[in-house]
Amino acid sequence: MIGKLRGLVDSYGEDFVILDVNGVGYVVHCSARTLQRLPQPGEAADLSIETHVREDMIRLYGFRSDAEREWFRLLQTVQGVGSRVALGVLSVLEPANLATAIATGDKGAIARAPGVGPRLAARLVAELKDKAPAFAPIDPALIALTGAVEDRTAPQPVADAISALVNLGYPQVQASAAVAAAMKGAGEGAEAKTLIRLGLRELAR
Repeated sequence: MIGKLRGLVDSYGEDFVILDVNGVGYVVHCSARTLQRLPQPGEAADLSIETHVREDMIRLYGFRSDAEREWFRLLQTVQGVGSRVALGVLSVLEPANLATAIATGDKGAIARAPGVGPRLAARLVAELKDKAPAFAPIDPALIALTGAVEDRTAPQPVADAISALVNLGYPQVQASAAVAAAMKGAGEGAEAKTLIRLGLRELAR
């Protein structure tokens, strides 16, 4: 099994790069985001590799980081997600942003990926939510808060403050993060208007 390739970029296709490793050209399928960040033909590149072996083919998938490769694997543990959809998700979300979206239940961000509708996005969040925090550089309090809002168990002032910020045009994740930060300063018993005011101050930073 191939786990890593280091060589010169030979050429690009629509969804792959040909990597020349000591005169052997490997066709490596990558997300659009990875392809955009690889160097020009003739320059050196390193890729972490996931090898898929089937009866009729061997296909290589390349990633700029081990974290991206790990998410490629995790995504495919969810029913309805194959390699193409997994690459599509990684084309629109970097690993850290994907982890944050799943951990905070931001189904809208995930549904922007090609081949992912609202139902599949919800399934991804539900099945991977417990694994996402290990990859997400976010405050555990934010994860707990967004979970409480999703389950409708959050205190009413908190839910009202988040709803108000969303109505002002802020994405759900940003609104939740701002209110979570506001709660640290104002306390859990703060009124909605206080959380909104402090949340707006956080968002203005």
